[in-house]
Amino acid sequence: MTTLTAAAPRPAVPGRVGPAAALRHTMTLAWRSLVQIKHNPMELLDLSVQPVMFLLLFTYVFGGAISGSTTDYLQFSLPGLIVQNMLFATLTTAIGLSTDITKGVFDRLRSLPIARSAPLAGRIVADTLKQVWAFALFLGLGAVLGFRVHMGVTGVLGALLLLVAFALAMSWLSVLIGLTASEPEKVQIIAFSVMMPLTFTSNAFVPTDTLPEWLQRWVEVNPVTHLADAVRGLLSGGPVAGNATVSLLWGLGIALVFAPLSLRAFRLRA
Repeated sequence: MTTLTAAAPRPAVPGRVGPAAALRHTMTLAWRSLVQIKHNPMELLDLSVQPVMFLLLFTYVFGGAISGSTTDYLQFSLPGLIVQNMLFATLTTAIGLSTDITKGVFDRLRSLPIARSAPLAGRIVADTLKQVWAFALFLGLGAVLGFRVHMGVTGVLGALLLLVAFALAMSWLSVLIGLTASEPEKVQIIAFSVMMPLTFTSNAFVPTDTLPEWLQRWVEVNPVTHLADAVRGLLSGGPVAGNATVSLLWGLGIALVFAPLSLRAFRLRA
């Protein structure tokens, strides 16, 4: 007589997660990324020490030679330093994502009954909040050293919103690097190879007219130049609308190119 054994029931596949639940999952994982700072203080030190170091070095080493006065150079360079730090800070998304993938954390999160986008969105939200901290640190230390905001609270908030918008666009490039590079070390090599030339071939640290004529042509179209000038205008006074518009258009273009590529790489890991 043949005995039939009932097959073990297959685990139920969770249905599609609604927008409210997806938002809740995203914020939970964003909080996870922020809480990790308590267990890895070096991450916060990296967000704090590097801005302080760059600000002091550029102001007191290059200030006198470039502007003849450290105070004048600080007023010119601080917005550029804020922009540079923002761009480099987007690399933490790539490095953190690559680390989670390498250690298997990313796959474990994807196996949970949560929104599929939550691990990625949570990482981006957390890294954006860290950028707000770095922005506040720059302004606070800059004020101690002599930087003065001439456009008031409105200008500060406008600069922050513009920086966050551009950072979110650049995050898609960072995500693509983090998903495709095999190791966190390779992420840093690839990302720095992109960010270093982009920031230093702009007017973030020196006026455009001091550069060779052939380089000025690139500087004038470099998105970092327009972003730095827009932040200068919002903090210290000067033209804002044109540079801010160009910066947002550059950000939109970057997002349109790299968001689909990043999402495709993200789906391939599902």
